[in-house]
Amino acid sequence: MQPERPEERPPSDLQGYAVLLRTLNSEINRIAHAFAHAHDLHATDVHALAAIMDASALDGEPMTPSRLRERLNLTSGAVSACLDRLERAGHVTRARDSADRRVVHLHYNPGARALARQYFSPLARGTEAARGRFTPEQLETVAEFLGALNRELAAER
Repeated sequence: MQPERPEERPPSDLQGYAVLLRTLNSEINRIAHAFAHAHDLHATDVHALAAIMDASALDGEPMTPSRLRERLNLTSGAVSACLDRLERAGHVTRARDSADRRVVHLHYNPGARALARQYFSPLARGTEAARGRFTPEQLETVAEFLGALNRELAAER
């Protein structure tokens, strides 16, 4: 007898959720590591790029080195080294805030963003194909669940 596949378990099965989330995380990490390897970056650099890209979508604020340090749970030195690598590779730009010159904003350069968009297009296509199997109401429920899960996990930080 074959064991149940995670997607065949009842939705209330915590282990089923855990397996599905770990599998999703593994697939995304596999793609991110391949991107890092193809562009001579560290895995942390790819996580930093994602955090910089997502910052304005999450709270409308540009990413700063201190927020990046908190988000990635790195030391100040590790964030500086990461940003130095990303800046040298042309992925990000550091810009001083015009109102407060002590504040540095991190910007994902358009050319690098286009490069990442092209590389991650299979992930985008897969996501759209999966989304197409659900109604808008179901997708809203999934988004609510993922948002709640992210908030719970962030509260543990």
